[in-house]
Amino acid sequence: MFGDMMNMMGKLKETQKKVEATKKRLDTVLVDEASNDNKLKVTLTANRTIKSIEIADDLLEDKDQLEDYLILTLNKAIEKATAVNEAELAAVAKEGMPNIPGMDMFK
Repeated sequence: MFGDMMNMMGKLKETQKKVEATKKRLDTVLVDEASNDNKLKVTLTANRTIKSIEIADDLLEDKDQLEDYLILTLNKAIEKATAVNEAELAAVAKEGMPNIPGMDMFK
């Protein structure tokens, strides 16, 4: 029993290290998103840090339109980045979870 508990604790620590490594790696995973007409392009990391924004010159002439483009495109990019982030972290967490009956959290 005690040996099983120590083994489980060791596995949890190992998983924690893998999660931290995955979080660092996600800083290098880039997610691109563009408006439907490609007038605005954004790049984020999977950890949702904005890396670049490209704006077509004609959008700079209309502040309200530019703001709308930014909101829509950034929200889509954040959704994509969040999906990648959550999938990667869930995969690492599931891999490292001990097999405890009734605790199937990651199905």
